Amino acid sequence: MNDQQAYLRAKERVESKISFYIHLAVYIIVNILLIIINLATSTGYLWFKWPLIGWGIAIGFHALMTFVFSGGSLIKEQMIEREMKRMTEKNKKFTAD
Repeated sequence: MNDQQAYLRAKERVESKISFYIHLAVYIIVNILLIIINLATSTGYLWFKWPLIGWGIAIGFHALMTFVFSGGSLIKEQMIEREMKRMTEKNKKFTAD
């Protein structure tokens, strides 16, 4: 892996992390507003828990994909490198004929 590829991979990881943190911040802000609205309008039924739980599951999956299963991009890069190598060899063979 050359410097440019390492840079692009690092940039992709940083963008993925920033995307997760933005998603988390929006989740927190929106759910705080939903809690306030629910408590201000009707304390008999606390409905804010449903979007909190549902969206929380999505945040959990986003966190897993960002921090735990991010190695999948390495496999993808290896497959791309093999395909590029195979295409280069095929082009050399084609131009040699």
